[in-house]
Amino acid sequence: MSDPCWIQKEIPYIQFPGLSQEPNLAHGVFTRHGGVSAPPFDTLNTSYAVGDHQENVTENIRKITDVIQAQELMYMNQVHGDEIHVLRKGDRINGEAIDADAMITDIPGLALMIKQADCQGAIIYDPQKAVVANVHCGWRGNVQNILGGVVSRLNKEFGCRPSDLHAAIGPSLGPCCAEFVGYAEIFPRDFDRFMVRENHFDMWAVSCWQLTEAGIKPEHIETAGICTKCKTDWFFSYRAEGTTGRFGTVAMITP
Repeated sequence: MSDPCWIQKEIPYIQFPGLSQEPNLAHGVFTRHGGVSAPPFDTLNTSYAVGDHQENVTENIRKITDVIQAQELMYMNQVHGDEIHVLRKGDRINGEAIDADAMITDIPGLALMIKQADCQGAIIYDPQKAVVANVHCGWRGNVQNILGGVVSRLNKEFGCRPSDLHAAIGPSLGPCCAEFVGYAEIFPRDFDRFMVRENHFDMWAVSCWQLTEAGIKPEHIETAGICTKCKTDWFFSYRAEGTTGRFGTVAMITP
């Protein structure tokens, strides 16, 4: 686990120390602050699907695009599945959201954004090939091992070696609050080892395990260690708030 670096600007965000050393990668986990949305979506809500005014969401996304200095920004209709969308150099980018839970690209200047309110946003980056993936991973994503699927797809599509990859897991539901009363019906038995107390699971550890099983070196994995349910002063949390916004995790190959 690594302490994130807080960037305190008009629109605050955090960065991972390891990833921030990579000259060809721009990234940031944006908080709920610095936007224009009114309560209960206050203020930097990135989702059109939660009841916020469309013009507010559009302005919030524009602000994030400016901060990350992206030429274009892509996001998904996240469906809690294992679909992975690949965007290559030369592909036409029409700006329309696609149904998927992970994106991979080697296109410089194209920012990939994940929208969250307790689920994990995981950035996976290959500094050798200059390829980045951004993954939306809730518990259903862990059950389907979408993280392992992304590592496999990086290898298949771009020739990325898992041992070269660097990964970072952002603010999300921590082991203090990740309660799953019906875990026996929804989790595979392999997850039992990650139960930290009755009905509570360390989903950060699950993701780290799945990433290492896919071939990423443990020393190449960073975890923010911030529980969104505990830190609603900084991040949106569906479990804590119910009707609320979604914060953004963004990654981009720099132009």
